[in-house]
Amino acid sequence: MKKTLLIIVAALCFAFAASAQPKALGVRVGYGTQISYEHYLGAASDFLEFDLGLDGWNGGFSLDGVWNFMISQPAWSSEGSWGFYGGPGASMAVIGDENILHIGLLGNLGLEYTFGSIPLNLSLDVRPRILFGNGTVYTNGIFSFGLGLRYAF
Repeated sequence: MKKTLLIIVAALCFAFAASAQPKALGVRVGYGTQISYEHYLGAASDFLEFDLGLDGWNGGFSLDGVWNFMISQPAWSSEGSWGFYGGPGASMAVIGDENILHIGLLGNLGLEYTFGSIPLNLSLDVRPRILFGNGTVYTNGIFSFGLGLRYAF
């Protein structure tokens, strides 16, 4: 009984801690269009970013996951917050008409602004990505730029 109670208390603590972290949900438009979710980690400004959507303009789709580290947060405005970030990640994609799953690595480097008066997060980033699959290396869109528009909560 004590173990069950301890597990329930621990699960509730983790749930409250996860719900207290800032998040953002929206779209990222660049080499394709993606639904984008950001989850900030603890007191640090580092965040996980997950993007799911169309890959390029060839009818494929992709799932990207990136661990972004906040490099700098300059105080350029008194109302909102700026941030330079970058980090490594992984990607899975089906390219065009192929029924082959490509798996690869990616990086991310960007600049974001979160408004102070409204719950809006804007970002501009470059995301180099290399995919491997079917004995080939896929590098289309290797230096894709993206514009993010997210609701911050």
